Amino acid sequence: MQPYKPTWTSLSSHPFPTWLRDAKFGIYTHWGPYSVAGYGGARQFLNGSWYARHMYLTDAREYDYHCKHFGTPSKTLGYKDLIPQFTAEKFDAAEWADLFARSGAKFAGPVAAHHDNFAMWNSQVNPWNAAKMGPKRDVTGELAKAIRAEGMSFIATFHNAYNWWFFPKSEAFDTLDPACEMLYSRCKQERDLPDQQYHEDWRDMVFEVIEKYEPDLLWFDFGLGLLRDRYRREFLAHYYNKAAAWGREVAVTYKKTGAGYNLPPLTAMLDFEVGKMNELTPHPWISDTSIDTGFGGSWSHVRNVGFKSAERLVHNLVDRVSKNGYLLLNIGPRADGTIPEGAQESLEKMGDWLRINGEAIYGTVPWLHAEEGPTKGAASGDFNEGAELRFNSQDIRYTSKDNDVYATCLGRPGERVTMKVFLDRTDDSNEVLTGTGPIRNAQYLYPEDIARITMLGHDGSLPWEFDDDGLQVDLPRKVPSEIAVSLKIETLG
Repeated sequence: MQPYKPTWTSLSSHPFPTWLRDAKFGIYTHWGPYSVAGYGGARQFLNGSWYARHMYLTDAREYDYHCKHFGTPSKTLGYKDLIPQFTAEKFDAAEWADLFARSGAKFAGPVAAHHDNFAMWNSQVNPWNAAKMGPKRDVTGELAKAIRAEGMSFIATFHNAYNWWFFPKSEAFDTLDPACEMLYSRCKQERDLPDQQYHEDWRDMVFEVIEKYEPDLLWFDFGLGLLRDRYRREFLAHYYNKAAAWGREVAVTYKKTGAGYNLPPLTAMLDFEVGKMNELTPHPWISDTSIDTGFGGSWSHVRNVGFKSAERLVHNLVDRVSKNGYLLLNIGPRADGTIPEGAQESLEKMGDWLRINGEAIYGTVPWLHAEEGPTKGAASGDFNEGAELRFNSQDIRYTSKDNDVYATCLGRPGERVTMKVFLDRTDDSNEVLTGTGPIRNAQYLYPEDIARITMLGHDGSLPWEFDDDGLQVDLPRKVPSEIAVSLKIETLG
């Protein structure tokens, strides 16, 4: 008997997976025919993964670039003609997986199908796929095997629900060619709604990935909300029932677009694009952002953008985890299958930090208090990462595990760390200011609750005391990292 029915009531009973709660950090890859150009322009910031659309917009820089380097889009020449140039001759799934594991990621996988609807697996549903064209390899299958060989969970992401409206349609372009309708969609003009065949093709592509690769997490972009309700219920029930048969915990993500959610909140986990919550939440959430520094994310490889530093990546991860969040970090490989050196360097340094401080991240749960310090995030939601100020060592983020509390300072502290959330309240007249206003007698730990305090990556206990400013901890001269340091406050059971 299948435990889940295709009803929102039944699907809302699906539990949140323990492995994801413990993992916290994952990586995915925007990689496809759009990577051939390696170019982003004014539209959609520097979004290289939208090159497939923008190359048809005659007032866009991508159009001019495409005309110069690949030829003018026409009835016979278009995006489909980039596919043979997407050869991926240097792609090595084992090398990717090894890098992702060294970065500290605990789950990883490809963009299985972007808005262009090009399938990055050996598809029997969609003839436009990487096994039959371009690389002529089952990219998703190779990555699934390599990622799991590194002990990570495997994920697949789908962005192709929006494919119906993605490509501009004109008699001047090949996007109305009936021979290409699985790639460009059968939409003739923007007011057309997806037909039944479109829904069935989308569903069958998702089912195919579920059946072939048994992903541990399915991530969906904003277009999911454009599909008919019953197809969303059908794929969720199918996936959750399959996972029950496999004997594994799985997860699904969704986005909030327009006036509503793409899925009901209890059926899956909410994702914020290049954003996050700015306070501790009672429900888990995830945010997807890109390692590149393009405003809003370039997503796929774009040659003229830089990469976020390991410091910024670590700080963003710690901040999210303290507020019951998770991080899905995008990497944009080159068309030949190599990962840009700048991205590799930041991932390696992130992994160095997590090898020392991962105890304060992996397997933790939120504590009573998420944060303290001068740097406050922008309003919760999508695309708020760009408004975030740089953190400093007075910004402290808290997590917990068993009976212990971890306090991570987002920077290189001085000789002493002061944690005001631990104010010793022995006088009823005293108050402490928190993020929600003055609360009398705020007391998260009494002095007698603390067994000892240590620093991850440093041997021995640290001196500490309570005073009128809070819990004071003396630090050693040499700390394990200039990026951030994690204190472990061991409490009595």
